[in-house]
Amino acid sequence: MRINTNVSSLNAQESANQVGRNLQNSLEKLSSGLRINKASDDASGLAIADKLRTQASSIGQSISNGNSAVALTQIADKAMAEQSNILDIIKTKLLQAATATTSSKGREAIAKDVDKLLDQLNNIAIQTNYNGIQLLQAGTTANGSAAASLTFQMGETSANTISTSSGVTANVNGLSLSTLKTAVGTASSFTASAATTGLSAIDTALNTLNGWRSDFGSTQNQLESAIRNLSTQQTNIKAAESVIRDVDYASESANFNKQNIVAQAGTYAMSQANTIQQNVLRLLQ
Repeated sequence: MRINTNVSSLNAQESANQVGRNLQNSLEKLSSGLRINKASDDASGLAIADKLRTQASSIGQSISNGNSAVALTQIADKAMAEQSNILDIIKTKLLQAATATTSSKGREAIAKDVDKLLDQLNNIAIQTNYNGIQLLQAGTTANGSAAASLTFQMGETSANTISTSSGVTANVNGLSLSTLKTAVGTASSFTASAATTGLSAIDTALNTLNGWRSDFGSTQNQLESAIRNLSTQQTNIKAAESVIRDVDYASESANFNKQNIVAQAGTYAMSQANTIQQNVLRLLQ
């Protein structure tokens, strides 16, 4: 029996310190809701969870990109829908001008009306933009050149993109209506023959415009499909991260209660270890 070194007490203290650390870690997990609060909790698990978190964040931004792109395509579609209406109205007026029952004064009035409608066709092409990005032509002057193809980032890597078709030039020049514009520019000399020629040009313009509009519609469908797929991926990736990173409260609560009981038992053990040394006094009496 020894007095100078209370081995029993030291062993009890060492165990109590370890239990105290376990209790602190368990309480940290319960308070944060995370199973991994620092790398030492699970080094490999932390690396995997962080990679999954980055992946989920990247997909989230891609979904946001896609929603913005859908809004862009809708703006272009609605603008071209109005241009299509204008072309329909122009065709109706040209049919009226081409018939013999319309007087020269009547054709003059129709020419002035068609001229204004063609100006509005150009105005729509100039004004249609998303966040300053021209959609129906390049530049903000009448009869601008073709709009550039637009590429949307729809995934984690540079290869995950969706693009619009290039060559959209939804103005008078781009729709091959310059000859008609010139003919109605001088309203007093607008003839039935010029109106008949204009009908063919309007039909061609409608086909061209519908082709561009169809391209935007196809791109929108592709974007919406990509958004649905990305949303599913993001949900599953977040679920996978949760399995690794988040704490299981039922399991951790049980562990906390266990460590708490062991800590109380350890405190009692230390007090008994100190009491045992008092037995030496009996030998000295």
